[in-house]
Amino acid sequence: MSKETTDTSAGADQETLTQLQQLELTQRGEQGVAGKIIYWFGILLSLSHIYFNTLGTLSELWVSAIHFGGFGLLCALMVPMKRGKVYSRTVLLADLLIGLLAVGTAAYLMLFENALYDRGVHFISSDWAAALLAIAVALELTRRTTGWFIPVLILIALTYVFWWGKYLGGVFNFPGLSLETLLFRSYFSGEGMFGSIARISWTFVFMFILFGAFLVKSGAGDFIVQLSRSAAGRMVGGPGFVAVFGSGLMGSVSGSSVANTVSTGVITIPMMRKAGFPARFAAGVEAAASTGGQLMPPVMGAGAFIMASYTQISYLEIIAYAALPALLYFMSVAFFVRIEAKRSHAHAVEDDVPPLREVMKGGWHYLLPLAVLVALLIYGFTPTYAAGLSILAVIGASWLSRQPMGPRDICDALAQGAKNMATTAVLLVSIGLIVNVIATTGIGNTFSLMVNTWAGGSLLITIVLVALASLVLGMGLPVTASYIVLGTLSAPALYSLISESHLLQLMMDGTLPEAARTIFLLADPESVTKLAAPMARGDAEALLALVPGDFKTTLLEMALDPRVLSMALLSAHMIIFWLSQDSNVTPPVCLTAFAAAAIAKTPPMATGLTAWKIAKGLYIIPLLFAYTGLIGGSLSEMLTIFVFALVGIYALAGAMEGYLEGPLGILGRLLALVAGLALLWPGLPLLVNIAGLALFAAVFWYSRRQPQPAIA
Repeated sequence: MSKETTDTSAGADQETLTQLQQLELTQRGEQGVAGKIIYWFGILLSLSHIYFNTLGTLSELWVSAIHFGGFGLLCALMVPMKRGKVYSRTVLLADLLIGLLAVGTAAYLMLFENALYDRGVHFISSDWAAALLAIAVALELTRRTTGWFIPVLILIALTYVFWWGKYLGGVFNFPGLSLETLLFRSYFSGEGMFGSIARISWTFVFMFILFGAFLVKSGAGDFIVQLSRSAAGRMVGGPGFVAVFGSGLMGSVSGSSVANTVSTGVITIPMMRKAGFPARFAAGVEAAASTGGQLMPPVMGAGAFIMASYTQISYLEIIAYAALPALLYFMSVAFFVRIEAKRSHAHAVEDDVPPLREVMKGGWHYLLPLAVLVALLIYGFTPTYAAGLSILAVIGASWLSRQPMGPRDICDALAQGAKNMATTAVLLVSIGLIVNVIATTGIGNTFSLMVNTWAGGSLLITIVLVALASLVLGMGLPVTASYIVLGTLSAPALYSLISESHLLQLMMDGTLPEAARTIFLLADPESVTKLAAPMARGDAEALLALVPGDFKTTLLEMALDPRVLSMALLSAHMIIFWLSQDSNVTPPVCLTAFAAAAIAKTPPMATGLTAWKIAKGLYIIPLLFAYTGLIGGSLSEMLTIFVFALVGIYALAGAMEGYLEGPLGILGRLLALVAGLALLWPGLPLLVNIAGLALFAAVFWYSRRQPQPAIA
């Protein structure tokens, strides 16, 4: 990298450090006594969690409690109780007290769990105090890191169970549990704070966040940026493609959109502005591209691990099906970059683009840990063991470079991994309280039935409702929390409708299995004769509507292959997971876009709107999950859908922007829109897709023939 680029990046980074304080809670660094405690305690936490995930034999409940206590203390020390009070001794002492309470409540559970069961699960005063303090500490730490929305939501959920739920009428009436029972399920059992979400947190999520910290410390982040610049830097609009490519690669390491934005944006945004891109567009591209870090295998943030837990589908299979859609998303962002590059006459920065051969020669070893990770997963290792061995591979690979990782670097990576995990750990433990309430009350099934009723059985309307819900939740919830809540509430409705679409196809084709036809006898004695031959979709829907709701699950299991049902469940969760990402780029709360705006010095809200427009793939691609075989289809089917969708999204981007290689008039935009719909609309004959492809080619050729407008 040239000195000029380095100076620009350093300057942007310095300005960003101050401006991002307006976006995130001020955290204590490594200065002073508190900083040293955070550093060394972070190392201890990382080492203990490596032990728990490899050689440890403690019960999962105890490890979950230790996870909360340890990261609760670390989070309390890192994030002060009040903004701007980083160096206040009084605030530090209060933070230390709250952190020690987290440790104390975890220790109490481990020391007195057996005594509680010996008493027949009857609380004494200390049990009440420990349970209430644990929940209060979790709520306070969550408030510090994410704001008031989640703590208030948790309080509403908890009080619904033991207090005001019994006063509601209709489907939301809940007889209620005693406060003692609620606290037991929330704190002492493996269902609430220390349930499945906490287990995911201290296993998969922590190990991969630590893996990312080691990769970044080894220098892989710089290599990724340099590789992106050498691969795309000399193209028309190259710096924009560097942002897309670099964020995609960085996302496979960190799985964090804000981390992507800050680490790559300080380089790519100044480069894009220098090349001629508008500042707001440059920030929007970086935010939209960095959002894809949550979608790009192999890490995918915490969502892939939670999805594996919910669906009981292997993590390896999930990331395999996630690869093509993630690539499709990044290409959709790249199309906007290409269009804006042609419109703004943005050129490549050719003077300091490193040769690809030199970049690979100096950094090929950074790819070894990722190769080891994928190989171990394919070979059958669990994700936690694969991540642990891959961390060792990072250290080993660093010795092939000019700056091998020594003991100090390893300690720095261990400490940074724990610091990166602190807020996520507290959040996931707290979200476990909401998940427990949903499971206890059955409100998830109630919500799914309500969504079905509101949507009138329409899969498209259901997806729109989920998208709206994700938009509202995303204003107050981080991505992971939004996915957990929506996945728990909405996945059953989506799964049912996607499965029923497969069932309807069998009925329309006249290929419904004999065993499944008997279910229809309960609704229509003449149905067996009707189902023996192909039928129109309307007739199939009318016949299916007659089947009692209690029998539909049995009908689906009898009619459809278990593999089809499994892929329907994965599609439902993937839809929700993708839609939950829009909180990164959707105003009024879009931290990723705000971080990019701080670097580009552009208005945060306007930047958020630009990022939201560029990230339209977040809404288009989930429709393909629902209506096509992009997930679960044969390889040829998935590739065919991918190719047509790729061109279709480019056509829609051209229609939205009124520009491709040159300006499009009203007619050109309409034709591009028609071509995009012909390529993306599910269920159309192949000839229609090919006609859409030809139409887009004609519009593209037409745009190239148009005179380029001058830049004022």
